Parts: sequence; structure tokens; C-alpha cells
Amino acid sequence: MERFYKAKAIEGYQEIFQENSSLLKYLAFGKISIKADQEYTSETNDFETALVFLKGTAAISCEDQTWEKLGERENVFSGKATTAYIPCQSKYVIKAQTDLEVAVCKVKAEEKFDPFVVKPDDVIIHQRGKNNWKREVHDIIASNAEGQVQRMILGETFNHAGEWSSYPPHKHDGEHYPEEPNLEEIYYYQTNPEQGFGVQLHYTKDGSIDDAYIIRNGDSFAIDKGYHPVNAAGGYQVYYLWFMAGEEGRTLKPFDDPDHKWVHSLN
Repeated sequence: MERFYKAKAIEGYQEIFQENSSLLKYLAFGKISIKADQEYTSETNDFETALVFLKGTAAISCEDQTWEKLGERENVFSGKATTAYIPCQSKYVIKAQTDLEVAVCKVKAEEKFDPFVVKPDDVIIHQRGKNNWKREVHDIIASNAEGQVQRMILGETFNHAGEWSSYPPHKHDGEHYPEEPNLEEIYYYQTNPEQGFGVQLHYTKDGSIDDAYIIRNGDSFAIDKGYHPVNAAGGYQVYYLWFMAGEEGRTLKPFDDPDHKWVHSLN
């Protein structure tokens, strides 16, 4: 399985990172693109699943619940997300009320919880960083969902034009456990304006990974280990949906690269 997946325009369900891959033990990812009045039906099987509305409005049914008119934004840069949590071993139906794009974030799970919806007003916003690594982070399913999910941690990050995020470079692959949790992660990117780009770096201290990817609208990236800072090109915002999971609980405590941790002391 390749770590970096270039965007493809596919109607219906598009599998991006498959379930039970050789790279990721806990995560899988896909995207649903359907037109107004179309339906999509699926089952979650062994994965608790978050349906994150990227664009459009829809009704979602799961178990004995139905939520009408979910989704309030024209695109990811126009507002906070609406997200439906679908537990493992569940069937769900999406009925599009407008043209619709939904990210399907899957996390391996054995415990079945109740379905719920995170609406825009429930999203917790953080302003992180300083100087030229300022970014806005939206917690969707994080500490606010403790006791409602098994492993999933999920949110969105908005890079300001020309600035960095996941910076200073950090990782969470368990190398320094227990100070550092072992959490896999997936990124899904968009850019504003759409023709923009950014750069995803990925490296390990031993040099076994030392890569850079040009990220464009709709690309995705799977992170099994290593440091992974992101930069937005001048004039362009970069957005990425992120979600993560691992065996050691839901505590997010990234480990900064010791060589670059000093930038925290800058004014």
C-alpha cells in the first residue's frame, strides 16, 4: 500500500485506503460523491465510522434513527463540519438532498456505541502555533466524545497561506512510549483556491523515510510512523481532515522532533 494517494474524480464510493491493509492496522478511508436525490447504503462491519460532510446536505439513517438536512457548508472553507458517527456492525443510508461529498473515516473497533451527530456548533476551535506556523484546528471527535467512541480521534486543520502546521515537526508512532502514544493517522487535503498546492514532508530520524509530496486538492496521505509537517504555498490555504487511532487509548500527546523543538521559545 502506498502512503500517498493522488486525487481521482470517481462518482459513488471511492476507496482510498483499504481496510486491513499491510500499512495501517486500525484505519481505512474512502469518499462518497453522489448527486442530489441519489442514495448510498453501506455497512460498517468491524469499523466505527465517521461521515464528515465536505460539501452538501443529506439525510442519514442508522439503526432506528434518522437525521434530516445534515450539512451546512458549500465547501470545507465555508464553515465548520457536520459529522455523523456510525458505530461498528451497523448499516447506514445516505439520501443526498444536494450534490454531496462525504469523507468516510473508518477506525477498527470491537465495541458498539450509539450513533450520534456532531453539528457545527459542537465543533471546538483551537488557534495553534505562532509566527509562520499558525493554523486553526477544529476538534470534531476528540475529548468531547469521550465515552461515545472506542478509538477514533478526528478533526480538521486549516493552514494559513504560506504557513506550516504539524509544526514543530511531531510524530506519534510510539517510539518513546509511554510519553508518546502509538497512533496511526490519515490526512485528506483540499486547497483554496482549488488550483493551489502545498507540501507534505515525511521523515524519520534514522533516514529510512525522507520524503516530500506536492499536495493538491483531493489528495490523501497515510501516516504509520515518522514526523509529518505540512506547508501551504503562498497565497493558498491548505485544509486537511485528519483522524487517528491506536491501541493505547485516545490521548493525543505528540512528540516533537528534538532538533526543532526550540522554535517554541521564539517570540
